Amino acid sequence: MTTKHEQILEYIEKLPVGDKISVRQIAKDLIVSEGTAYRAIKEAENRRLVSTIERVGTIRIELKKKEHFERLTFAEVVNIVDGQVLGGKAGLYKTLNKFVIGAMQLEDMMRYVEPGNLLIVGNRLKVHEHTLKAGAAILITGGFDVPEKIKKLADEMELPVISTSYDSFTVATMINRAIDDQLIKKDVLLIEDIFTPLDETAYLLTTDQVKKYSELNSLTNHGGYPVVDSNKKTVGIVTARDVIDKESHEQIDKVMTKNPITITMKTSVAAASHRMIWEGIDLMPVLGENSVLQGVVSRQDVLKALQAASRQPQNGETIDDIVKQQMKIISSEEMVFECIVTPQMTNHFGAMSYGAFTILLTETGAQSLKIRKRGESVVENMTIYHTKPIQLETVLRVHARMLEMSRKVAKMDIEVFNEKLLVGKAMITYQLLER
Repeated sequence: MTTKHEQILEYIEKLPVGDKISVRQIAKDLIVSEGTAYRAIKEAENRRLVSTIERVGTIRIELKKKEHFERLTFAEVVNIVDGQVLGGKAGLYKTLNKFVIGAMQLEDMMRYVEPGNLLIVGNRLKVHEHTLKAGAAILITGGFDVPEKIKKLADEMELPVISTSYDSFTVATMINRAIDDQLIKKDVLLIEDIFTPLDETAYLLTTDQVKKYSELNSLTNHGGYPVVDSNKKTVGIVTARDVIDKESHEQIDKVMTKNPITITMKTSVAAASHRMIWEGIDLMPVLGENSVLQGVVSRQDVLKALQAASRQPQNGETIDDIVKQQMKIISSEEMVFECIVTPQMTNHFGAMSYGAFTILLTETGAQSLKIRKRGESVVENMTIYHTKPIQLETVLRVHARMLEMSRKVAKMDIEVFNEKLLVGKAMITYQLLER
């Protein structure tokens, strides 16, 4: 049975793109409290189903797939630039294809303006009119207003005219940053991207017997199965360890492991892998609202995802990506790496930041383990000695030495040199994620 919260989200998802919604309207239409409606709308905003704009309200927007995350809706642009919508509110849900900065003569500018574009321009009335007629929206910098005829044309064309107090350069930078942030989010794998849905896997009911586990085990390759009650709420998990030496007629709820470790759709794959290593488990149930089972994720699923992610080009760059790009292997046998300190890796004093230095050390160890065919790993603990400041554009040489390695744990000593001068070192223990 679905909850009121889920019913509201389903209702919002079925609304036509561009529809305006409110807490009061949802509460009235679905006969729920305004508090319940408010929480569901906030969840819909997190899922990028709606966008809330000051002085406009909350509107249903197009849900963008991950491969199209480099595109923004006009509603999102309004929020990014702290803008005011002067006209064309009905088109806020639309997605912009690209933005164009209007810094040339009208005739030259219009060659670059196409339907679905966003033109960033100042107080140029003729440009505004031609742009709307060409099918593009307008972002006016400098905080200027527009005449009523432009607002009326924007309403007719359903193309937003937005005003912001920022200048063109600042606005372009803000939009580029927002796109870059979304590209980084696109590259972050979540459990919803890799999990096995409920209709493609198997589970057990509390009323089933141990013999049902044996039947499922002969049909699937999962070593464990979630246990649910009559409402599909997860109450336990059964693995081979639970059923060993148990009679086939014994009831599952008597032998299962209660309160299993679970995750949600929005858990990152990296967090799931870390949990699996630390807890020593091979399968985790994926839960939705009110602990209702949505599917499962296995250790193999996580491993495949991590290996695939490491081979993907990064569109939006984080500090981790920048450090990794600067690293190159000098000797795979002796586990020696080289890295050049770029401006993005430095602090306000021009020296390599502590965070970038830590990434360099941990990544050196992780890469060394991959060279030794030990696969993915996570840091369990580390001790760092940052002995000398490291200047911008310094070429660092990093030496990794294996101290101890078992099936599940590796201990490494890592030293960093600037020419022959030792500038830092670390002792790092890694937990290994094996099949």
